Amino acid sequence: MVGRTLDWRDELGRWLRPFLERLGHKARRQMCPLYVSGLIGPGDRKSIQPMAERLALGDYDQLHHFIAAGVWDATPVETELLVQADRLVGGSDAVLVIDDTAIPKKGAHSVGVAAQYASALGKTANCQTLVSLTLARGEVPVMLALRLFLPESWTSDRARLKRAGVPAEYRTARTKPEMALAELDRVIVAGVRFGCVLADAGYGLSAPFRQGLTARKLAWAVGIPRHLKVYPADVQMIWPVAKRGRPRRRHVPDILSIPAEAMLAKAKWHTISWRTGTKGKLKARFAAVRVRVADGPPQRIRDKGQQHLPGDEAWLVGEHRISGEKKYYLANLPATTDLRTLTDLLQCESSSH
Repeated sequence: MVGRTLDWRDELGRWLRPFLERLGHKARRQMCPLYVSGLIGPGDRKSIQPMAERLALGDYDQLHHFIAAGVWDATPVETELLVQADRLVGGSDAVLVIDDTAIPKKGAHSVGVAAQYASALGKTANCQTLVSLTLARGEVPVMLALRLFLPESWTSDRARLKRAGVPAEYRTARTKPEMALAELDRVIVAGVRFGCVLADAGYGLSAPFRQGLTARKLAWAVGIPRHLKVYPADVQMIWPVAKRGRPRRRHVPDILSIPAEAMLAKAKWHTISWRTGTKGKLKARFAAVRVRVADGPPQRIRDKGQQHLPGDEAWLVGEHRISGEKKYYLANLPATTDLRTLTDLLQCESSSH
């Protein structure tokens, strides 16, 4: 048993070596392996004092200072993480998954804590929410980034931000999609290799997020709510005929947009299985049609008020699970992409959590 314990700690030391070189300070290089081994080693309590006792450190002040009081630049370590993640799982067949990570919390003093939707819990709860980026290939995910989201109850209270010690550059309100795109740019600059970006409906709902991915010339597939409006792919822009008054100056679509769910109502559905789970083969019914997303500039159309004009063409994919759950997605993959390829890609988002 002692030999095995030494083996995993030796292996951990080898894995941490490039990160330790980025820490700079000698004391940090000493404390980091101890802290990480305390987190992943045996024992239920992961606070500083019990970890120090299990590691036989005697005085736990140095370990506490490493976590609570040290002021140091995390950028070199984060950059090394991108290098190592790319080495492990990067490639054209890897996917980059953008998602939320929720940390349930009691009280109101932890930075960013508020009553907000926690995707991991499937409900609104008192928690901190982090925007996460994960690089995955096959069944192997590697977390690249976690960034704390500050809800409006925090960003609107300057005194609260100052009391909590939030750095000035992080006190400006930012949406989660904006944060995700900023982190994505950091990943791209570092040269991390991936073939497609995946995100759930919390991000896929955002037109600026989808358009931001397209502007970066990235392939993407995102979840969307069933009510997101789309047009048929063959929608045409026409000159409306004015019954009275001045002639119309702007083109309008020849058909109104409809919810994604309605667009797939008459589509041909196919049962597809993708892998074997604990309860047998995982399968669901899928359908896919080409559409143009209603996320173009808003314009008054007929008597319907302001409507978004047709945007880019994309795949609209529906998934009906045996449990009765229904999911909908958009993907900007080429029109020649087959349904099997689309469904395999969409299941990567679920399996990499």
